[in-house]
Amino acid sequence: MTVEQLKNVHSAKPFRPFTIYMGDGRSCGVDHPEFLSRSQSGRTIVVHQVGEGLSILDMLLITELEVHPPMESSSRSDAA
Repeated sequence: MTVEQLKNVHSAKPFRPFTIYMGDGRSCGVDHPEFLSRSQSGRTIVVHQVGEGLSILDMLLITELEVHPPMESSSRSDAA
């Protein structure tokens, strides 16, 4: 996984939620672009979780990014 690949997924317009998979089997969901930040070097990322939790991840240990469909807006009306 490269810093550039993560940047592309993280900055996609419109944003699509994604899951980060680590080499040890752990996974970490990113549901909003503001929930992820990168160090200046790009080697370390921080994913903020619901509540006060966070995960500090080493980019070299990320094995996969799974991109999910965009979240539906709750303000959409299904009435025709």
